[in-house]
Amino acid sequence: MNLKPLKSSVAAALVVAMGTAFFASAPAFAAPIDSLVKGVKFDDDKGVAKDIANGQDPNATDDQGMPLLVLAAREKSDKVAALLLDNPNTKIDAEDKAGENALMLAALNGDVDLVKLLITKGANVNKQGWTPLHYAAANGNDDVAKLLIGYSADVNAPSPNGTTPLMMAARGDHMSTAKLLLDHGANLQAKNQIGMTALDFARQYKAPDAIKDLSARMGQAAQ
Repeated sequence: MNLKPLKSSVAAALVVAMGTAFFASAPAFAAPIDSLVKGVKFDDDKGVAKDIANGQDPNATDDQGMPLLVLAAREKSDKVAALLLDNPNTKIDAEDKAGENALMLAALNGDVDLVKLLITKGANVNKQGWTPLHYAAANGNDDVAKLLIGYSADVNAPSPNGTTPLMMAARGDHMSTAKLLLDHGANLQAKNQIGMTALDFARQYKAPDAIKDLSARMGQAAQ
């Protein structure tokens, strides 16, 4: 009698059984982090405080690899963000898999209060690559842009492909933001890695106000 197939079948059955048992028990271990992430999303600062007091890591990530503080900024969960920032173990400049941190997403959302809190707690205004000012400019969030510039944000900061905050403002036709950047020294002539200026961005994305204003400025600069 050939016992090999039988042994293989038994081994396979054991693997399946063990796997089933493992996955059946997984939710019990996942529940605390699920509760924590839910608390962050719904700005439940008391619930999050309780979870952390019970041993949860303030730097834990959700199932997409997003740190809790970054998630709080994305969801505008300002009470939870403040709670996390009061914890000395929280990594204020922690990034998600896309390289975005809490200050960047707060800037994108126009969340002035959280931007101010993050900066006063020591968040890096001038991180390398895409910066909070790029994100504020992309959505035309003037109040955030003013705040960042007031804390010495680089108005000509180049992204990894050479894109500047002014180019992002022009792309979205946010001329009040563009004027703010220009008033604080943004370089109208700057080009990204493929040779595009802010005016080129405005033309490519059909931003009428930016095209009109930046064309006039470029003409004046050429005279």
